[in-house]
Amino acid sequence: MATIAEKILGEKAGRGSAAHAGEIVECEIDYVMVNDITGVPAFQVLEELGDTHGIQKEKVVVIQDHYVPNKDVDSAEQAKALRNYARRYCIDHYYDIGWGGICHQVMIEEGFVAPGRLIIGADSHTCSYGALGAFSTGIGSTEAAAAMATGKLWFKVPETQKFVINGELKRYVMGKDIILHIIGDISVSGSLYKAQEFYGTAIEQLSLSDRITISNMAVEAGAKAGIIPPDETVFDFLRGRVRGAYKPVYADGNEADYEEVIIYDAAEIPPTVAKPFSPDNTVPASELEVLIDQAYLGSCTNGRIEDLRVAAALLKGKKVHPDVRMIVVPASEKVFKQAIAEGLITIFLDAGAFMCGPTCGACLGGHMGVLAAGERCISTTNRNFIGRMGHKDSEVYLANPAVVAASALRGRITDPTEFSSKNAGFGT
Repeated sequence: MATIAEKILGEKAGRGSAAHAGEIVECEIDYVMVNDITGVPAFQVLEELGDTHGIQKEKVVVIQDHYVPNKDVDSAEQAKALRNYARRYCIDHYYDIGWGGICHQVMIEEGFVAPGRLIIGADSHTCSYGALGAFSTGIGSTEAAAAMATGKLWFKVPETQKFVINGELKRYVMGKDIILHIIGDISVSGSLYKAQEFYGTAIEQLSLSDRITISNMAVEAGAKAGIIPPDETVFDFLRGRVRGAYKPVYADGNEADYEEVIIYDAAEIPPTVAKPFSPDNTVPASELEVLIDQAYLGSCTNGRIEDLRVAAALLKGKKVHPDVRMIVVPASEKVFKQAIAEGLITIFLDAGAFMCGPTCGACLGGHMGVLAAGERCISTTNRNFIGRMGHKDSEVYLANPAVVAASALRGRITDPTEFSSKNAGFGT
């Protein structure tokens, strides 16, 4: 019996039945996404192929996000080149600065992602779309070029792991803590070239935003995809938003051929922090009292309106610690506008946080919050490798929005449960 990954890949291969783990299949893709880093090399490959007429432009989505706004002349030239390619190839699904945001948030917001679809992107966190029941995965620029030209790509069908999280989550425990807990358990290579599927009462109760966080970080365990079966939460979000028809795909229940099944008790998952220099180096936030220099709230992992609301609720009426720089980056223009409408931006500014427009920014050590030598940052991003957010001698600690906000107020890594119970923090 088949998993979701096997069924989607079999369907897109034109079989009318599921593919099997280990097979090589050529599949029709629904969309291919490129950004300002990966898009230019992809279009350069297309030029080398000499084919400007065969591009499947209705399947191509181009988004400027990594160095938005441009940080220097080189990034400005890169953005200009991508803009020119989008015009040359008559790309309709093009999102420039001011009209989109971080690529994965835009793909979901703009209705490109839907259950049962096969979507590839020239960015490793394309796996985010699995939160809506799609099979999505990151590829390189050369593969993106091939997919743009032909509308197809080959895949090795992955084995699938099933993760079941049952029970009630504690206060301030979010999707970020679930996925950090899992990665800490299985390691950063625990899902190497496998698909992950997530089930259980705790998953069913999560917002779509939290589900996206889980799927987003599947790749941090080496996974090819991180899929959550679609339900009414997903269908409600897609109503009036999704582009075209879609068909949800589900695994064959307990009969599906999973490589392994791993079960967790949600009540045992605490607010969790991944210490340098790996996402699997996890500990409960309550065990850390590390002084920080910067608190970063944003990224494709945790820059949605729900994330901003959680942080703003803790920051309201308080001040960020004087030794901490707090940077807030909404994941898209739509999230930014909604945060303004809800008064969240005023809360952040009154607390002493610095607001940025939607950008990948400091997540990859690009700009808008790069770290100096010896500096420590508590961040809602997805990676904390050596030099990830700046100098090789800086440190990044990964956490959920509540942990980041509480830590910004106290000036040290803080479990928000302890913080809120004591009403402690600078300016209170």
